[in-house]
Amino acid sequence: MICKLCPRQCGALRTETRGEGFCGMPAQPSLARASLHHWEEPCVSGSRGSGAVFFSGCVLGCVFCQNGPISRERRGKTVSVQRLREIFEELVRQGAHNINLVSPTPYIPAIREALEEPLPVPVVWNTGGYERVESLRALEGRVQVWLPDLKYADSALAERYSGAPDYFETAASAIREMYRQTGDCVLEDGLIKRGVIIRHLLLPGALENAKAVMDWVAETFRPGQVMFSLMAQYTPQPGAEGMLSRRVTGAEYRAALAYLENLGVTDGYRQERSSAKREFTPDFDFTGV
Repeated sequence: MICKLCPRQCGALRTETRGEGFCGMPAQPSLARASLHHWEEPCVSGSRGSGAVFFSGCVLGCVFCQNGPISRERRGKTVSVQRLREIFEELVRQGAHNINLVSPTPYIPAIREALEEPLPVPVVWNTGGYERVESLRALEGRVQVWLPDLKYADSALAERYSGAPDYFETAASAIREMYRQTGDCVLEDGLIKRGVIIRHLLLPGALENAKAVMDWVAETFRPGQVMFSLMAQYTPQPGAEGMLSRRVTGAEYRAALAYLENLGVTDGYRQERSSAKREFTPDFDFTGV
């Protein structure tokens, strides 16, 4: 196919086995791991775990990515649409509260086909937020929970760290579309069934960017419409330079929490700084693939 799935619209020729363009991935799904995952927000992981399916490749280019082996190195094993569906069903049988598709954007057509028959648990679209509205509309009715990042409000920062100066306006439009599809968050017995959870990873030295992201969420959505997850798990990756070579300080974290509280954004989660550990990143060893 001539690919225009993501906002880069690079027009790459992607066949079932050959990848080109920005993501460099084939059209056939490439997976690095499929297993029960316990390190998402409590309403996603629950007591039994989220059925996380980690896809290879990414439409962003974040220099601080903690999933570098699959996003940048593109480690993965290609599977058929039929096998992808089987993996979903295996995770459900293992007790997964949901099927959590991690960085799935390059494979929207295959995923859409695999989800043609509804699953007995919600489907979670776990994304960096850099999505085309037109592509998201193709998933309407097949995804019940949207879990997008809102990484940047600062376009210069978005270009420097992710090569995407248009990130904010693109992600903001995508999140509005996600909310249009699901409406307000619906939780049952502490588990999310429908809705949007917006994540923001607090980066070292980027407090003003975080505040601008929080401002947009507070101005765009009323209380109860979406959930907001402030994440503090940033961990310096090999070769990190400048601000990215250190963790978020206690002062930065406290300032972000105070700002969020003053805005009145109370629906959601506040991740502890103790989460900034490498061991929370899973092994991409093809488990479950």
